[in-house]
Amino acid sequence: MAKNLLIVESPAKAKTIEGYLGKDFLVKSSYGHIRDLIKTDDAIDVNHNFEQRYEVPSDKRAVVNELKRLAKDAEMVWLASDEDREGEAISWHLFETLGLKEDKTKRIVFHEITKTAILKAIESPRKIDYNLVYAQQARRVLDRLVGFELSPVLWKKVKPSLSAGRVQSVAVRLIVDREREVNKFTATAAFKVVAIFYTDSQKEIFRAELPERFEKAPEAESFLKDCIHAVYTVRSLETRPTKRSPAAPFTTSTLQQEASRKLGFSVARTMSVAQKLYESGKITYMRTDSVNLSDTALNAAAAEIKSAYGEKYHQLRKYKTKSAGAQEAHEAIRPTYFEQHTISGDSSEQRLYDLIWKRSIASQMAEANFEKTTAKISISTRSEEFVANGEVMKFDGFLKVYMESTDDEDAEINLDEDNDNSILPPLTKGQTLNLREMNATERYSRPPARYTEASLVKKLEELGIGRPSTYAPTISTIQNRGYVVKEEREGKQRQFQVISLKEGQISAATRTENTGAEKNKLFPTDIGAVVNDFLVEHFKGIVDFNFTAKVEKEFDEIAQGLKNWTEMLRTFYNPFHMEVETTLQNANRASGERELGNDPETGKKISVRIGRYGPFVQIGETSENEEDEKPRYASLRSGQMIETISLEEALELFKLPFQLEDYEGKELSVGVGRFGPYIKWGDSFISLPKGEDPLSVNLERAIELINEKNIADAPIAHFQELPVTKGKGRFGPFIKWNNLYINVPVRYNFDQLGQAEIDELISKKIEKEANRFIQEWPAEKIAIENGRWGPFIRFQKEMLKLGKNPATNDKYTAEELALLSLETVKKLITEQVPDAFTAKPKKTAKKAPAKKSPAKRLVKK
Repeated sequence: MAKNLLIVESPAKAKTIEGYLGKDFLVKSSYGHIRDLIKTDDAIDVNHNFEQRYEVPSDKRAVVNELKRLAKDAEMVWLASDEDREGEAISWHLFETLGLKEDKTKRIVFHEITKTAILKAIESPRKIDYNLVYAQQARRVLDRLVGFELSPVLWKKVKPSLSAGRVQSVAVRLIVDREREVNKFTATAAFKVVAIFYTDSQKEIFRAELPERFEKAPEAESFLKDCIHAVYTVRSLETRPTKRSPAAPFTTSTLQQEASRKLGFSVARTMSVAQKLYESGKITYMRTDSVNLSDTALNAAAAEIKSAYGEKYHQLRKYKTKSAGAQEAHEAIRPTYFEQHTISGDSSEQRLYDLIWKRSIASQMAEANFEKTTAKISISTRSEEFVANGEVMKFDGFLKVYMESTDDEDAEINLDEDNDNSILPPLTKGQTLNLREMNATERYSRPPARYTEASLVKKLEELGIGRPSTYAPTISTIQNRGYVVKEEREGKQRQFQVISLKEGQISAATRTENTGAEKNKLFPTDIGAVVNDFLVEHFKGIVDFNFTAKVEKEFDEIAQGLKNWTEMLRTFYNPFHMEVETTLQNANRASGERELGNDPETGKKISVRIGRYGPFVQIGETSENEEDEKPRYASLRSGQMIETISLEEALELFKLPFQLEDYEGKELSVGVGRFGPYIKWGDSFISLPKGEDPLSVNLERAIELINEKNIADAPIAHFQELPVTKGKGRFGPFIKWNNLYINVPVRYNFDQLGQAEIDELISKKIEKEANRFIQEWPAEKIAIENGRWGPFIRFQKEMLKLGKNPATNDKYTAEELALLSLETVKKLITEQVPDAFTAKPKKTAKKAPAKKSPAKRLVKK
């Protein structure tokens, strides 16, 4: 048995470190946190200094038992989790859960996984830093309290199964606010004038632009007419040297932004890949606010630059972190070994490493030198002047390796050709120029850019909201919970005018451009907007940017030992809890309802709002009188929002569904549902390809889609003499057998599934389904099921908590759950969904949106 037990968070990290230490060390992984707050709402005692109740999850018990056994036999236990607050908390949880002794426990930290760094850390161990632990606890407790108290408010006042969080709600607010800015924006047009000149001697062509813009076409045309017989003269010529400096090495947020721009990585993917690079010893720690490089790194970078590019390319730079909240980590993200230009590994790891290496090396390289020439060209018939710019690189410096990208919201997008010339021809002051052509092009102002994941991270950092460890989970959370979607949207065609002067003649043309197209942008959903507005109205503090940034600063102060964490929580919690109670008692339900106008055919009111199963349009009023005509409903399409849908667009929705001729003896119709437009053929639903207009589908196209579906649905195998088919859905590839849908994990080759693999997948699914239900009432669409986090109630498509058994004031046992009556379960459902069983009988169910898409009920009308 080894004398020393060293514990890290991940197996990959353990494997790397194990190679650096001798036989006296055994390196083991805790696989992240080994315990967490219990799942019930009594995890935190707000009346006794916010004491927490923790539990070891079932999937960590084996790990904990093994670590306890190894720790008991070891002479010294070394806690080597990451150097940030989360890592410090992991070490503290290990200390507490494993029952370690202070005299036999040492805490070590390191910023890179190299033999030198590990041995140096072992030479200078320390104790657990409880200030960092308290800071992590404060964040965890505060966020848990916010989530557990706010979420039930949203269930009762907006919609069941919603959730809220301190940082996530602010992120959603940013996206909602930006979307409203875009929707309110009115584009204005102006004419931009560009001339192409050439010289007599060289016949060299270059471009020049008029700094002024003309608002109206007649003004632009008048200017061009005045220029027909004009003389163009170089009035002034200025040449001056300019320089560009490299960007600082990566922090967590700048790495996330640049990986998004250059590699197309999501924030979560960037952090996942960076984690692998760190744990395998390729880069330094990837959660950091610092742009500083250690002396060792500076010397290594200098040696590599001089060796690879020459002495003149090196320039020592020491960057300072500007963020006042920068914490814990003391070095920027950089390669562990600068001489290692490339690495082995998968494509994502290679590409991200290459980006980190180039950015780090470039930060220590010389400036790039340019010579910029500006020529001002007078017009004999007008007072305005054209300006021509040319730029010549004299020394590439850091640009030999790397150039930083920019967000499209920071960079002006030139819809014409590039305005600057790479080089101007030899010109002299007073020289006369020849005009080849001149174009006045109508250009429109652009709305504020919607957020990408990268630009959202940048904004959160600017506001002081969140920290390196929170950006990725925050952005993933708001998408997973359906408040925000990341998607592409097609633009619209827009006409613009071009007025040209060429060979003494004026001509005009109308051209078309695509505008408003978006790629991988973040859009708020209707439910995201409604929840945001509800929180802004009733919980201003939670979604206030300054408040959230102030809380982050207080966490920093706790980490530095300047503030007591329980006092900080108490200052926050008491007024927050009162807001929760007041809102539960006094706030009205929120649905985002908006009246659009009246139906031209019937004169009935048309409104749009959030329903239990999503946003929908309603024609007519809901009435308690059975004799009154029932309202009509239609679901909104993808990309449509309650706030922006017009009356005309709403009326279009009621053209769906529509009937086509029967095909092969089965009814055929086209409609739109919760997951987009579809064809219904008999009992089969076939989704339309993305972007295809359902109103354009005719019988011929419908038959084509049916045939494609039939080919795709042909059996690929049989199991217990029943056919097995396969397909790809919202959650990835699957096989279908006997009405069971079985996800196919990535470790299987989906295109070449063998019979043995199919048998294995189906057998596992059957076994899982057999253990899934504790009790089931199919007619009521109610069941008690076993879930990942324990038993829960499934009511229709909702997952609801069971709570505690009032008889024992403890969790329900398996035996107690098996004996629960339907009436008791219904009572538990009603406590969380008050109107769950207040709907009209089935025959009058059309008064509210059904579980299926409201539009589907119109198929046979």
